[in-house]
Amino acid sequence: MSLTSWFRWNEPPSRISQRSPTEMVMETLMMEFGWQMKEAEKQQRERENAYRKIKTGVDYGWLVSQPKHSYDISPGERLQLEDMCSKIHPSYCGPVIIRFRQLIAEYEPEAPEVSRLFHSVLQEAVEKIKEEEEAKKLARQWNTKHKTSLSLTTLKTRARISPFSSDIKTISEDVERGTDPTRRVWSMPEFRSTKDY
Repeated sequence: MSLTSWFRWNEPPSRISQRSPTEMVMETLMMEFGWQMKEAEKQQRERENAYRKIKTGVDYGWLVSQPKHSYDISPGERLQLEDMCSKIHPSYCGPVIIRFRQLIAEYEPEAPEVSRLFHSVLQEAVEKIKEEEEAKKLARQWNTKHKTSLSLTTLKTRARISPFSSDIKTISEDVERGTDPTRRVWSMPEFRSTKDY
């Protein structure tokens, strides 16, 4: 009996997870949110213990066990946050986490306030994504309009403007000849096509 069958050395490496990038972004952001919630609870407990120590003057922290209760958001709020997380493009996942951590460090919120901060960061990112999509859309529209206008300008360049051509009629020539001037505006240059040259 071979020992190699007991070990999995001969098996091909397992495939990378079949999850979509959206699911991975949502899980990453929600894990970050959960971790920040736990950290906020921990800091809140530490603040309460410090306050209690100052108030009573005695530290009974060694005697008190840490409470296991934790703040939990409602299922509706969790679904709303997950829905917003699913709208975040994978390239924005890192910047969203960085911005969220900056706000947490700046405000040092209590546990219930963490979800509001997270929601505001997600909303900000979704708005930024929409603005960039609109800008890309306008750029695409501009490029298509610009391409069509370039094709029109190439057609227009075939007709040349010749303001100093010798056969341009002037009012003084008509006066000298005694003929009535034509209806053409005399201050405008004469347009000719390239086949006239």
